[in-house]
Amino acid sequence: MSGSRSKTFLADLIRKHMPTREEMAENRFLKPIAHRFLSPELWRFTRRSVPRGVALGLFAAFIVPIGQIFLAAFMALPTRANVPLASVVTFVTNPFTLPFWLIFANRTGRFVLNLDAAVGAGADRLASESGVLAGWLEVGGVTALGFLVLAIVSAGAGYLVASLTWRFVVARRRKKLLKQRHEARAGKSGQ
Repeated sequence: MSGSRSKTFLADLIRKHMPTREEMAENRFLKPIAHRFLSPELWRFTRRSVPRGVALGLFAAFIVPIGQIFLAAFMALPTRANVPLASVVTFVTNPFTLPFWLIFANRTGRFVLNLDAAVGAGADRLASESGVLAGWLEVGGVTALGFLVLAIVSAGAGYLVASLTWRFVVARRRKKLLKQRHEARAGKSGQ
């Protein structure tokens, strides 16, 4: 197994827990477009596909509460993003983290709409007078707006962080390789 091991822990972890291209192609929901999923460029970790995969995964994670893996995979097709990475990143929202994200999305929506400052202390009275359903609809709308903002902001930030991380890792790896080559040449010339 050490021969098939890649140079990075993350790539090994993703390969271990993600379905293969062929397994995804056999999925009954994906079968109509399976020929597109079998394209090798969608499964490679490159400097362009990795940030795209991270961005699409984060966007899908916050924009759709159910089925975000399929949404991320479908969006990865036309953008030539890394399908496994886009699918894995959607797990940032899961049943265990959902309560946190609901509260955070609600507060983000309130911040964007600035409801507290605009309406003031009368907001509670207005919600009680118009009924419980209207209050729930208001909270739901504010939370949905918060999720939309989180989807857009996290996708942009994820793309930027993934791009910078990719450049850093590649530059570090290149520097190490050049150092090894230099040392090898110095060792040969010293003999």
